[in-house]
Amino acid sequence: KYKPHPGLVKALNVLFILHADHELNCSTAAMRHLTSSGVDIYSSLAGATSALYGPLHGGANAAVLRMLESIGSKENIPQFIADVKAKRRRLMGFGHRVYKNYDPRARIIRKVADEVFEIVGHEPLIELAQELEKIALADPYFIRKKLYPNVDFYTGIIYKALGFPTDMFPILFAI
Repeated sequence: KYKPHPGLVKALNVLFILHADHELNCSTAAMRHLTSSGVDIYSSLAGATSALYGPLHGGANAAVLRMLESIGSKENIPQFIADVKAKRRRLMGFGHRVYKNYDPRARIIRKVADEVFEIVGHEPLIELAQELEKIALADPYFIRKKLYPNVDFYTGIIYKALGFPTDMFPILFAI
């Protein structure tokens, strides 16, 4: 009989709670708007779930993974940062419409990431993410624009390490 590791159960619970602390977001607003029109609950749920797949909402942690994979290695971070500043690339997982400083949920999630990797083993993207965060947080451009890691910056790496398919990330957000 399968029994999940208690540390991984705790990590998922923390992630679910922190994703729930997201105010009136895109998918919640979609659900409310659709329901107010009198459509059936299934149509409302379908619309709200569809809203989750956008890279600026529930699909943001998957967008962070794709971004990190496209950067490839620490040696490529300076060029990536230059491309972001020149508006040729986008720094995913940074910035938030509510938090104009370091998203407090991101601090918690970063600690959860360390706990998860202690249990499941090393995830190479974590080193790349930590180096990108370090460089961006020291860069005057990102400081001036008040761009700090948000809840999505590390969650995709954690979900990947736990074995969840990337296409399932928005559904995990919905849970």
